[in-house]
Amino acid sequence: MRARFGRISRLAGLSGRLGSSNGSRPYLRDCIIMSLAVAPTGVTFGVVADAAGFDLARIVVMSALVFTGASQFAAVGVVNDGGSGGAAVGSALLLAARNALYGPVMRRALPTSAPARMGAAQFVIDETTALSTAQTDRRDAAGAFWFSGVILWLVWNACSVAGALLGAVLGTPETWGLDAAFPAILVALLAPHLRTAAGRTAALGAAAVALGVAPVTGAGVPILVSIVALAPALWVRARRKEPPAGDTRDDTPGTAP
Repeated sequence: MRARFGRISRLAGLSGRLGSSNGSRPYLRDCIIMSLAVAPTGVTFGVVADAAGFDLARIVVMSALVFTGASQFAAVGVVNDGGSGGAAVGSALLLAARNALYGPVMRRALPTSAPARMGAAQFVIDETTALSTAQTDRRDAAGAFWFSGVILWLVWNACSVAGALLGAVLGTPETWGLDAAFPAILVALLAPHLRTAAGRTAALGAAAVALGVAPVTGAGVPILVSIVALAPALWVRARRKEPPAGDTRDDTPGTAP
C-alpha cells in the first residue's frame, strides 16, 4: 500500500515540475475536485451513447479523440433522434469550435514548438483553460494545464467506458433522468454569455431560428442553421464595444503574456 501511494506521489511530482518553481503546485487539489465533478458526466455519456446504439469501440474512440462532453452529447443526441451523420458531425464541430477561442488565452501555458502545440490542442477544453488561467505564475499555468488535461482525459475515458458497460444494467436513460444531461450542459455553457447584450441577442436569435426550422428539418439541422444568429450578435457587440464573454485577459503591467 505504501509503495502504491509512493508511485502516486512521484507521478504528481513529475507533473508538478512543469509548474510552480517553489513546488507548491496549488492546482493539484482543484484538479482532483474537478475530476470528481466530471466523472458522473462521463458515466452519463457512456449510458446515453449505449442507449443510442453506439458500441463500446465507438464510445472509446469518440471519448479518446473528441474529448469534449458537449460535442459528444450533441453527436449522440442527433444520431439517437434519427439525424444524419453529417448533422451529427456538424453539430459536434459547431460546439467544439468554442475551444479554438481559448488559444490566445492559453498562449502562455502552451509549448512554443508547433508539433508540441498540436499535441497540446487535444487538452484545450473548458476545464483545463479555467484551471490554467486561474494561476498567477506562468509555470503554474503550464503545470495546471498539463496535469488537469491528462487527469481529466483519463477520468473521462474511464467513466465513459464504465457508463457504456452499465448501460445494459441501468436501462433507458429516461428511467434515471439521464436524458436531461445534454440540455443541462448547454444551459451551463450558455449562462455566462447572457451577461452581455450580444450574448442575449445570440441566444434569443438562435432559439428563434432553431424553433422556426425544427418542424421542416431533420434532427441536428436546427443547431447548424442557428449559427446565423451570430450576425446580429456581432453587430450588437461592435456597436456597444463589448468584450467577448468570458474574456479573461489581464492587462495589468507585469503579468505574463
